[in-house]
Amino acid sequence: MVWQEDWNRRGVPTGSPIALVLGVLMTVGLQTQLPDRPTFRSGVEMVTVNAVVRDHRGHVVPNLQRADFTLLDNGRPQKITDFRSDQAAITVALLFDTSGSMQVASKADAARSAAEQFLSWLQRDRDEVAVFSFDSSLRELQAFTRDADRVRASFGHVEDPFGMTSLRDAIADAARQVAARGGSHRAVVVFTDGVDNNSRLTPAEVSGIASSIDVPVYVMAVVSPLDHVGQATAVLDVLPGGELMDLAQWTGGDAFMSSSPAQSSQAVKQIVAELRFQYLIAFEPGSKPGWHPLEVRLRDRHLSVRARGGYFAGPSSGS
Repeated sequence: MVWQEDWNRRGVPTGSPIALVLGVLMTVGLQTQLPDRPTFRSGVEMVTVNAVVRDHRGHVVPNLQRADFTLLDNGRPQKITDFRSDQAAITVALLFDTSGSMQVASKADAARSAAEQFLSWLQRDRDEVAVFSFDSSLRELQAFTRDADRVRASFGHVEDPFGMTSLRDAIADAARQVAARGGSHRAVVVFTDGVDNNSRLTPAEVSGIASSIDVPVYVMAVVSPLDHVGQATAVLDVLPGGELMDLAQWTGGDAFMSSSPAQSSQAVKQIVAELRFQYLIAFEPGSKPGWHPLEVRLRDRHLSVRARGGYFAGPSSGS
């Protein structure tokens, strides 16, 4: 991926104070997260990367082998030391935007409906879900649980839209809480209209946080039908600068736009399918401390792969 170039393009050069602050955040966060991540070989610190592969029709592709993948660490080919492909339990934080802009065109109701559809695709008593809401701050509505009834009941506690929007800050906070749960098949799923007028963090900073702790971010932009005329689902490419799309894809996630239940259903089905079946790639981290851009490639050019954009090397690099 082109994480480093995009970061620099947005005015966050390597070695800047922002980069140093992110390094500190990663060191603190990863120390608590490491014991819960998959272990491949004892005595060797490893970096793991979750990768999703799709064909030209958008279908998840199973049954690939280690030899089908190529991994570049800071532009250099890296040996894949361990490799897994499985269908595992999912750990997800559902994040509801309850800011004032969500009151327009019943977008808050549409967000709750999309979350209900998301739950319908999960495996009862196996997948783990937490529910948060945010405007200018993040609030926990339901702690992580495998009880779908408790999760569904918490949707009724999503507050009426009010206040400013700290979308990016909320995503970063939720990603840290997901990482603390461990597990390899995990994500933050955000239901929002895409407005952010109060965050301290930039899209590049949030992407750095979520990417380094390997928590993909999926954004479901809930919009009015008048603003979205097209296919059943569409890539979120209408926001100024495409910042939410960049944020999602840098972390290995994706972004969708929905103005109807049918569009929401197709999008959440795709998200769950991606989280359910992933390739877990492990390699030994580079020796140079600091940020390492990652790129995962496939030998079959007809397939597409999506994975996080990088990691921090150092005492807590194995993530």
